[in-house]
Amino acid sequence: MKEKVVLAYSGGLDTSIIVTWLKENYDFDVIAVCVDVGQEDDMAEIEEKVLITGASKVYIEDVKEEFVVDYLYKAIKSGAVYEDKYLLGTSYARPLIAKKLVEIAHKEGAKYISHGCTGKGNDQVRFEVSIAALDPEIKIIAPWRIWDIKSREDAIDYAYAKGIKIPVTKEKIYSRDRNLWHISHEGGDLEELTNEHKTDMYVMITPPEKAKDEASYVEIYFEQGIPKKVDGKELSPVELVKTLNKIACENGIGVVDIVENRLVGMKSRGVYETPGGTVLLAAHREIEQVTLDRQTYHYKQLVAQRYAEIVYDGIWFSTLREALDAFIDKTQENVTGTVKLKLYKGNIMVAGIDSPFALYDKGISSFGESKLYSHKDAAGFISLFGLPYKIKAMTEKNKEGNS
Repeated sequence: MKEKVVLAYSGGLDTSIIVTWLKENYDFDVIAVCVDVGQEDDMAEIEEKVLITGASKVYIEDVKEEFVVDYLYKAIKSGAVYEDKYLLGTSYARPLIAKKLVEIAHKEGAKYISHGCTGKGNDQVRFEVSIAALDPEIKIIAPWRIWDIKSREDAIDYAYAKGIKIPVTKEKIYSRDRNLWHISHEGGDLEELTNEHKTDMYVMITPPEKAKDEASYVEIYFEQGIPKKVDGKELSPVELVKTLNKIACENGIGVVDIVENRLVGMKSRGVYETPGGTVLLAAHREIEQVTLDRQTYHYKQLVAQRYAEIVYDGIWFSTLREALDAFIDKTQENVTGTVKLKLYKGNIMVAGIDSPFALYDKGISSFGESKLYSHKDAAGFISLFGLPYKIKAMTEKNKEGNS
């Protein structure tokens, strides 16, 4: 019997040509695995295409709900954003895809897993570190680090030569990755930093200048940091994200253009559309600000930055990530309530917050009289708080007097 290799298959340019390349270079049966994380592809068409290309078997794995519950809920609760902009859409999906690849490799008795990640990207790290964490004995075949193809143009030429149907051309050459949370755009004219990105590249979001002229209001109810309802209606995890994607897209919300620091050592430019995720993180931030105390909120901001790095770097299956999740879950115990947002042409404004656990107390925060707060107490507090700086100033003054 032939050895088997499990291929992470998307139907994009890279994975479309890898089936043929594997057949030409290895005497293996190719088991294609397409993991549906909400990329809106025609899965029947993908299955037909990969079998025509030469795969011996295809798995279509629908994991959208698992993606939301086990990955995107953590994204929301953590508040993780990489380098102040990137909401980590691709990064959250990769460990889940790797998990499914390993499960199917075990089921099929395959010793090899192959992927279409380039040798310059972060995804090769995310896939391979995740696979090693789940099964260190599985071997990796990474064609982009082996074959003679050097560019996307070369890959397109290879596809044409082999009669392989591909979804891109040399004119429309963007590298894209889509799931329920976002879509990314890289390559092409984006590689020149002086170029303004073209809004006609957007797949999901209406450009802000073309968005509707009326503002939209949306209410999101959270329970212990997890979104449960939109406008008072309880929705399933997947439907909730889809609903907010639609609302955000209509209002031009969720596009970022970022030059990010890749894990592999270079800077890279990408345009990301993350509509519903942008709204969810904004709403979650508002409910946290009224339910978390100052020390916890500030420390959680530090944790969010580290969490973003962990997810971006592909070390999802790590003790550190699990430990930070335990901290984050503790902070979310009282993050319950409703946030009302006003959405208008790319902008998000808070329009109301209601929580039974709000630490904001109008009676205390008001300029009026309060039994729990005396204006006179501030004098002593300021004296003690400012004492180190007063002592420093006195010391400096004495030094000047003695010189």
